[in-house]
Amino acid sequence: MEEQELAAGLVDRLRAAFEAAAYTVEGVAARLGVSANNALARNETTLAFQRTAAGDSLDTMIRLFLLQRAVPRDLVEKAFPGDTTQLLALGILREAGHQVAAALDVRPYAEDDRHWWVIADLTPGLDGRREPMRPDYVLGIAPASLSLVKLTVPIKAEKALDIGTGCGIQALHLADRVGHIVATDVNPRALRLTRWTAALNRVDLDVRDGSLYEPVAGEQFDLIVSNPPYVIAPPAADARLTYRETGFAGDAVVEQLVRQAPQHLTDGGWCQLLANWTCVRGQDWQERIAGWTGDRSSWAVQREQLDPAEYVELWLRDAGLQGRPEYTSRYDAWLRWLDEQQVEAIGMGWINLHNVAGSLDAEEWPYEIEQPIGPHVLDRFERIEGLPADLTGLYLTMADDLVQETAGQPGAEDPATIVLRRQRGMRRAEQVDTVLAGFVGACDGELTVGQILDALASLLEREDLHADYLPKIANLITEGFLTA
Repeated sequence: MEEQELAAGLVDRLRAAFEAAAYTVEGVAARLGVSANNALARNETTLAFQRTAAGDSLDTMIRLFLLQRAVPRDLVEKAFPGDTTQLLALGILREAGHQVAAALDVRPYAEDDRHWWVIADLTPGLDGRREPMRPDYVLGIAPASLSLVKLTVPIKAEKALDIGTGCGIQALHLADRVGHIVATDVNPRALRLTRWTAALNRVDLDVRDGSLYEPVAGEQFDLIVSNPPYVIAPPAADARLTYRETGFAGDAVVEQLVRQAPQHLTDGGWCQLLANWTCVRGQDWQERIAGWTGDRSSWAVQREQLDPAEYVELWLRDAGLQGRPEYTSRYDAWLRWLDEQQVEAIGMGWINLHNVAGSLDAEEWPYEIEQPIGPHVLDRFERIEGLPADLTGLYLTMADDLVQETAGQPGAEDPATIVLRRQRGMRRAEQVDTVLAGFVGACDGELTVGQILDALASLLEREDLHADYLPKIANLITEGFLTA
């Protein structure tokens, strides 16, 4: 496809056509109904095709872009008056015999009270059809990209950087709270479609070509976000999908993003990214990541860990290679390569780096969390970084969402187990003893930490409780069970 931009007049007419037809998330949902919408989410289009037989402009747009069905040209002309030829020339639409089909996905997307249209390559796998993707495939709205959206801390910023922008979904979400956004990618097609998406949504983006931090050498940002091509695969250029794989060895692309982040962040700036990392034989994955984050305040969370075979199967399916002649040879080569790299498992999760002095907290947390998690990420860092060396003078109160669960034999004097559980954020659960449960129960803001511990020590006729319980209290503050 020849490099072209969307002319301003065409952009305005497309927006007007989408709005007039109610080609929005709400409009599509209303037209299709619950069953057809649910089926479409499973990549099944038959029900939605049945619901879009009237032939009006909304039906045409749904069939073109969401169902990938060919439509008579006269219906396309009706939906986009006078613009069909230009949309064909741009490669947004294509000739399909005597009809017209979509060559790109133009999809409505919404969150809260905001709505957009996102331009990307066509969604693969509809109705069981699956072909291998082109190497420069541009991924649309995907679970991973939405996970990063929900992870991002809700701050206002002067400058932000989106590395590996893809279709530009992160930049759309940042546009209403960041003054200047730079979006980069190594895929020229991704940059072109990001510019088109930005133009269609009236978002001003500074779009640049290049790898990692090369396009922003010497610049600093308040916020860096990245859903990078983190898949750990053999460096075979001929079989590489740009949106998910690089020529970097192992997890080096993630390592470089993290290591180099501080020099591109303002003081107190943030870097947040999704990541895969190798769990290498004889090495602790947490220690490896600590070597990347250095002396910066950081938090890495491993949401899932796969063994090499599971990992290879996941990404071969993603590439649409199941059932194809090359599947077994690719599977075998990939597994052999991981074994040569001493990889015993692959971790999947996210890394947050705050550009202030601190250390890394790295943990496994495969459990359900509240979404969006970004506000909790910000709150947790503030708690850790604001924690005084001496806690005894703090006045604490219990979190509003805190509940206590007890279990034990009926009639027993004390419960066998006591669990404090939060309903929000990471939804932590902490098993505590009767002393710590009693301490938490007394945190109503009236007494200091030191006064409560002294009172408990006197009541229980025990020696000073400070040494044993202050570290546990610090953890409860960090995780939001208690608030100063």
